[in-house]
Amino acid sequence: MSDHSGKNVQREVAELQAKSATAARIFDLRRIIGGLFVLYGVIVTIAGINPSDATLDKAEGVNINLWTGLGMLLLGIFFLVWLKLRPTPPPVAPELAETESPTE
Repeated sequence: MSDHSGKNVQREVAELQAKSATAARIFDLRRIIGGLFVLYGVIVTIAGINPSDATLDKAEGVNINLWTGLGMLLLGIFFLVWLKLRPTPPPVAPELAETESPTE
């Protein structure tokens, strides 16, 4: 009977570890920051495509919305590419970390 309950505990631990790894990937700050920068970059770039004369006069002839929007887009894309190239490693269970650590 204890063997059966031990298997249940191991299965529950495995399920919790899988959920934890999924949550770590979903809430990775690179995804959040990259997504927000891309979203705001698109909005600011669209605002900068047809600037008004008053907007250009305020910025001394520089289309600041267009350049800022493009910069935000590039930064957001950088964060998302970084996330894709270097994904978050899954968390290691404490029992496994102890067995994998080098002994002295």
